[in-house]
Amino acid sequence: MGYSHTNSKGNTYFLHEQHVTLKGGQNQTIYYFCKDERTVTPKGNKCSVCDVPSGKTVVESDKTGLPLLRG
Repeated sequence: MGYSHTNSKGNTYFLHEQHVTLKGGQNQTIYYFCKDERTVTPKGNKCSVCDVPSGKTVVESDKTGLPLLRG
């Protein structure tokens, strides 16, 4: 099981990672938070729940309460 964060409003979010190929052909890993644990994105791409990458920290937005990955 990967990283989960419960915000100040009591909602739990799970950190996901997805490996994508950019238009120039470069591979990149993107990280995002979802309310559920997914293995496939709504567009049908593979993703997985993950731990916080080294050198990154999780902070919460003051305005929305959503978790953000910083670093």
